[in-house]
Amino acid sequence: MDVDLARTFLMVADTGSFIDAARKLNLTQSTVSARIKGLEAMLGRPLFLRSKFGAELTVSGEQFQKHALALVRLWRHAQIEVGLSGKHRDHLSIGAPNVLWTGFLLRWVSWMRTNIPDIAVSATAGLSAAHTQRLVEGTLDLAVLYRPVQLPGFAIEHLFDEEFVQVSSARGTGRRTSQDYVYIDWGIEFQQDHAAAYPEFANATLSLDLGAMALDYILANEGTAYFPRRMVAAHLARGRLREPKRARRFIYPVYMIFPETRDEEAYEPILDGLRMMSRKIAT
Repeated sequence: MDVDLARTFLMVADTGSFIDAARKLNLTQSTVSARIKGLEAMLGRPLFLRSKFGAELTVSGEQFQKHALALVRLWRHAQIEVGLSGKHRDHLSIGAPNVLWTGFLLRWVSWMRTNIPDIAVSATAGLSAAHTQRLVEGTLDLAVLYRPVQLPGFAIEHLFDEEFVQVSSARGTGRRTSQDYVYIDWGIEFQQDHAAAYPEFANATLSLDLGAMALDYILANEGTAYFPRRMVAAHLARGRLREPKRARRFIYPVYMIFPETRDEEAYEPILDGLRMMSRKIAT
């Protein structure tokens, strides 16, 4: 299928309008309409409900949307690999949640550039579910995730256990309240565990979906929050932050997931680099 058809479909779905999609794609409305009609003819199903208010996805359209996204990503992945083939021996696409890039995977990228410079690296941050989907699509070669789903044809290897600890920059040692507590969203598993352990902080005055960047706020302002220990270890050692007594700790194992069928000669040095970085965190 023509990738332009998928891109046009996604733009109409995103804007909810043939007119707006045409403007953003720098096409005429008739061209956009013709592409969508052609796509619907190929699939044998209507993809949009058209009205004077715009265009809304049908059930078939919603089902096709994920495939259209996969098709566009796969084409982009192919463009990157072909474009890099003349300059690099290989290309590796790796994905992980934002929190694992800070202080861990970015150091591994630096190690890669020094030790295996002839392999180009594309790095992606985002939700675990999205990385899992891309592994299945073939647009991601390697993912580092908390407790990944076992996928047919993929190997999973434990790297280290991530410990989330409560730290405080507040001067007093009294009991924390929802007024000085800062809730940081570290993902669905943390949300569930935190809610069970601290129901009194369900309505914290300040909630930050900023990941590692929230540490700057805690260091600049009095407050209490949870962070991976590896991010705050130096601040705890210097006394800039302290670890409240009797606070709960949350442990989440970190794994790398990669295809069982792979070029082991190319992959093993990459995986060994991740193992080495993981050992430094674990010790």
